[in-house]
Amino acid sequence: MSPRSVVGSPRSVVVVGAGMAGLATAWFLQEAGVEVTVVDRRGVAAGASWGNAGWLSPALTVPLPEPAALKLGLRRLLSSSSPLYIPPRPDPRLARFLLAFTRNCTHRRWQVSMSALAALNRSALSAYDELERGGVAEPTRKDVACLIAFTTEAGRAPLVAELDAVRAAGQEVAYDLLGGSEARELEPALSTRVEAAVRLHGQRHLNPGAYVAALADAVRDRGGKIVTGMEVARVRDVGSGVVVLAADGTSVRADAAVLASGAWLGPLAAPFGVRTPVQSGRGYSFTVPPEGLPTRPTYFAERRVVCTPLGDRVRVAGMMEFTAPDRPLDRRRVQAIVNAARDLLPSADLTRRTDEWAGPRPCTADGLPLVGPTRSPRVHVCGGHGMWGIALGPLSGRLLAESIVTGRGAPELAALHPLR
Repeated sequence: MSPRSVVGSPRSVVVVGAGMAGLATAWFLQEAGVEVTVVDRRGVAAGASWGNAGWLSPALTVPLPEPAALKLGLRRLLSSSSPLYIPPRPDPRLARFLLAFTRNCTHRRWQVSMSALAALNRSALSAYDELERGGVAEPTRKDVACLIAFTTEAGRAPLVAELDAVRAAGQEVAYDLLGGSEARELEPALSTRVEAAVRLHGQRHLNPGAYVAALADAVRDRGGKIVTGMEVARVRDVGSGVVVLAADGTSVRADAAVLASGAWLGPLAAPFGVRTPVQSGRGYSFTVPPEGLPTRPTYFAERRVVCTPLGDRVRVAGMMEFTAPDRPLDRRRVQAIVNAARDLLPSADLTRRTDEWAGPRPCTADGLPLVGPTRSPRVHVCGGHGMWGIALGPLSGRLLAESIVTGRGAPELAALHPLR
């Protein structure tokens, strides 16, 4: 993207949130000559961006609400060992979200949301290429195919059907079907319980914490300011611009604002007409030494466990937990990942864990992000990416920055409108 500011476009923008989506928006605004300040309640990549699996996988970027989600059943959702867990406690806001989520778990609505995501997925990796050409130092890794392993061929069938549905929505999806012995030839770490696999081509992976830190460095190197430890209480449209007010009374003024505060988006965006709830769907991860673990990105889809090589360590990630974003880490969920992976990786020592982490992914009930303008012409939103903030954050930032600077919304953003 190389738009140049038009008459009436903002000369300065404050971005609330220093995760992937916020920093990418700031970087692409700088491409257009806009002065940016990024503020965050804690620090760079302190929310959902740091400890996730780090897959850049457009072929797997699909709506979270799907018919299969309803088959889990309430009993499993209340079990701390379930891949999708709802801690039992009274929470009317969560109940409303779950009701809306359930209404979206139909085949027809999945297809509608998938069509919108496919329009983004086709260009998702190109946004990373532009960041690389622009000097972001941390690489994305694209030299090895991903492996998705199953204990039975029957267990593989739903994923193959999903990949074909993604292809039908207009994406390029290239994959091979492998037997268990072929999968173990690629990845000797896999146990004999693995009887089927999908080798998925054309995807990438990265170290998310390192990448977001490098993106922050690039924003600073180009003159942007990043202010950490600033907990934003509210944003005001003052007619000639915006004022971002912190809980301690400090403030930042600019011509416009972008709200990219992840799971904390709702209260800041609601005064500007954004009514779509953003629910924290926490994911968990830890890192372990590489011995006995896959050497390529590997996903145990039936167990919802992902292994991603990150240099001299391997990140093991999984789980979805609908709960408040600031709740303490639940170690039962870490143990649930260990229990799910243990018999599939018999030589791995999962007791040598470090960097145990829980991060609140910002989920919407229809599975689509919120990217675009609000009721105020000076306040914009970039959030609600759910599990796909790493995969779609840079493209969302590029499209939103172009919209802010030119005043013309990209066609891909129509279905993501924050006021929908």
